[in-house]
Amino acid sequence: MILDGVSVRQRGETWLDHISLELAQGMTTLIGPMTAGKTTLMRVSAGLLTPDSGRVVVNGKDVTRISVRKRSVAFVYQQFINYPSLTVHDNIASPLRLDPRFRREGVERRVREVAELMGITDLLDRRPAELSGGQQQRTAIARALARPVDLLLLDEPLANLDFKLREQLRADLKTMFADSPGVVLYSTADPNEALTFAAPTVVLGEGRVGHVGDVADMYAHPPTLAVAATLSDPPLNLLPGVVRDGRIEVLGTSFPAPRAHATGHHVVLGVRPHQVTIGRNGPGALELPAEIRLAEVTGSATFLHLLLQGDRHLVAHLSGPQLFTPGESTTAYVDPAHVFVFDQDGGRLLATSAAEVDLHG
Repeated sequence: MILDGVSVRQRGETWLDHISLELAQGMTTLIGPMTAGKTTLMRVSAGLLTPDSGRVVVNGKDVTRISVRKRSVAFVYQQFINYPSLTVHDNIASPLRLDPRFRREGVERRVREVAELMGITDLLDRRPAELSGGQQQRTAIARALARPVDLLLLDEPLANLDFKLREQLRADLKTMFADSPGVVLYSTADPNEALTFAAPTVVLGEGRVGHVGDVADMYAHPPTLAVAATLSDPPLNLLPGVVRDGRIEVLGTSFPAPRAHATGHHVVLGVRPHQVTIGRNGPGALELPAEIRLAEVTGSATFLHLLLQGDRHLVAHLSGPQLFTPGESTTAYVDPAHVFVFDQDGGRLLATSAAEVDLHG
């Protein structure tokens, strides 16, 4: 599928801004925060929304103004949609009965196949009102998977499910889509989900494509601050920095700025919470005096919220449950090798470690 210069404007606002993408057979992940334009892009791809400009091309054919009913497409929404008067069996069978390629015995066989795949074989005689939310979403996904289509769109389909079920379905869907003959576009706001699928990934923000590529590479070497922020959960810590006399100064401490020495150059430092430590440090670590504001204990981890000088905030992701007293003083340590350095103007990545800084690039 090709999106060629697609733009959408609604109520005087630009929802999609000249989107150009080429999606290959198999799975592609679309990631971005709320209001990034993910659902709008999917609705345009499906034929539910006509763009103000640009084209949608599927299998070499311009389908921009062709009705969704005449396209080979299936759509799964975040809010599961099933026919309430039909059983699970008939919900799954409904698109197959409209397809002349499936005779009655073929319909029954395919319903059983996808029901087994989604783990709902024992629910085929129930109606949606008799199902849990997770079972209803499995039914909606099964219906979308039942009939082979050129384009399968899944718009944050696991967002409303509990953690355990999300984890299980992620693994199932990854296997399911590995050899898909059509294009599968899966949208999410969850970086962990994108990393789990390990599929080619499109980062979307404010209706624009921020980057397209391998998600693991983007995580390790985010080309921009926006991409780094999108792929960070918990959110990326941002600290101000400035180059002086060959060092990058940040909140009263500093580290070497090798290769280039643009004194006065302002930068933004990105630090992932799991790279922040308390009470221990290695050689050359940045020392950041802090006040403890809040400790969120989840059982397997502790999220420590810190107040730095200048009313700057920092979050540390620590292993296991740990006890801290709000109001106490402590010191946070950050290894410069684990700091992303971004240009303050435009957010371009300047370094993924202290050894790669290039402030003139």
